[in-house]
Amino acid sequence: MDCTVIQCNAPFYVYACSGFTYLIETKRSLATRDFRKELTHCGIARSVLQGHPAELTASDESRILLLRQQKDSSWSTSCKMPSKLFGVDLRLSSPNGERQIRSERNTPKSSPRLSPKNSPVTDLRRSSLNAMDHIKRPSLAGLKKTGSKKEKKDRSLSKEKDGKDQRSPLTQKSVKIGMYMESPPVLLIGTPQQSPGAIISGRLQVTPNVMEATIESMTMYLECTTSTKRPVSDRCRECMTQIDDLFEWHFFTQSKTFKAENGMQELPFSHMLPGTLPATTHGHIGSIEYSLHVKAKASDGQWIEFRRPLSIQRALLPGNDKNSVRIFPPTSLTLHVTVPNTVHPIGEFPVYCKMEGITNKHNETQQRWRLRKLTWRIEEIESMVSPACPKHIGKVGGEGNGVKHENTRQIGWEELKEGWKTDFDEGVIEGEFKASIDTTTKSQCGMEAQNGLKISHNLILELVIAEEWAQNKKTTQPTPTGAARVLRTQFSLNVTERAGMGLSWDDEQPPMYEDVPVSPPHYQGEHTTIADYEGDDLHQDVEHMALGP
Repeated sequence: MDCTVIQCNAPFYVYACSGFTYLIETKRSLATRDFRKELTHCGIARSVLQGHPAELTASDESRILLLRQQKDSSWSTSCKMPSKLFGVDLRLSSPNGERQIRSERNTPKSSPRLSPKNSPVTDLRRSSLNAMDHIKRPSLAGLKKTGSKKEKKDRSLSKEKDGKDQRSPLTQKSVKIGMYMESPPVLLIGTPQQSPGAIISGRLQVTPNVMEATIESMTMYLECTTSTKRPVSDRCRECMTQIDDLFEWHFFTQSKTFKAENGMQELPFSHMLPGTLPATTHGHIGSIEYSLHVKAKASDGQWIEFRRPLSIQRALLPGNDKNSVRIFPPTSLTLHVTVPNTVHPIGEFPVYCKMEGITNKHNETQQRWRLRKLTWRIEEIESMVSPACPKHIGKVGGEGNGVKHENTRQIGWEELKEGWKTDFDEGVIEGEFKASIDTTTKSQCGMEAQNGLKISHNLILELVIAEEWAQNKKTTQPTPTGAARVLRTQFSLNVTERAGMGLSWDDEQPPMYEDVPVSPPHYQGEHTTIADYEGDDLHQDVEHMALGP
């Protein structure tokens, strides 16, 4: 006896067997192993099915598994199921349903089966789902998911504005597209106003999968994708992601045939990136990514796509250390801080501090400040202006406006209670400590883009000082007065990638033809002439020869 199993929506399954229909809730996968499930209704337990899958038939709305029943005496017991279960009519909707199922069961594997749309089993599945809509369960939202996170990400990165995914994984592509980059990783040297840019070059590799593949057009785009995690309208893909084409390559204007006997063919490309481009950034609010997107159209109308991420980094050249002075009124304390001009996400950097004016001397006594604790931390401030798509532009008050968001997080911290020296006679406290960025926080380099994304970093110092009183004759026996202050100040940091040798592409190239001076040069007041040699043949040593007067 064969049974037809219809998988409606896990963990609910519908079974049709000998004119009866069974609804079962199970957590075990139907297509992995043999199973036996018990269905309990009105206090009656019955064995429903035992078998393994024989064939899988897929349709747009359901998956139908045809199972072969094993020989088992438990099937000899005939028991009648109730006509309704959970408010669902479990009987077949037409008296011919059993006859149709039996005819489908007797159909050989090679013959075509009934269409899922016209099958009475499909009508039963639809009526069962409609009758169970009143049962509020998260798993009964639909037959299949309308979109997953991965699909949404693929659609947001697609070149098409309507977001349709034209890729068909079940259909073999006529050609396979790859890419080999010849240029080193993109590194922009200097600030956006001073950077000369960088050159990218590579080869597009096309390998035919058939004997002859005709490509009508092949275009590659340099895309800049800007995403925000706080869009103007939630669930709006256009508010969340914006894609801009920075450059296009058209490899050929007419159809081209690729033959398998010729093997892989390469198409070279190159482009100079401007130095004003913002670096690749993955922040907590927004992100900027670059990619090379290839789209090829075959002669049969099939689209072949290929995408390769392109990482762009920026490095600022190191310069002189920055010296800053902070004054803390109403006291006479002055803090001098020296920090490097550039800071890198990986590695430590020194910070030198010197505090003056800690001692106030009188005729017989003196008041002084003692440093008890020093705390430093590095904060990353990220701000992003979320734009609105044409559909939701009314929420921000018109075109060109957006919603600004800010996020501040701590990417480094330490508390110090020693490591400095104090000279009360000179009234100076000075010391140096090492600060660093915690690599586990995945910090980003400082940047600023025209779309409103900006990332900056600050070094914050907090000094806890306590006041003491002592006699000038007994300075080693101070008495605390109980007064204390917390001095807080901050300094901006330039967090950037390491520049390496600091040579941009225009410094590495050889001199141009017009830059080479005229050779050989002339002496002042004279002209250089070249005369032909008219003497004897030189077959011997020529060391005795010399220039004449």
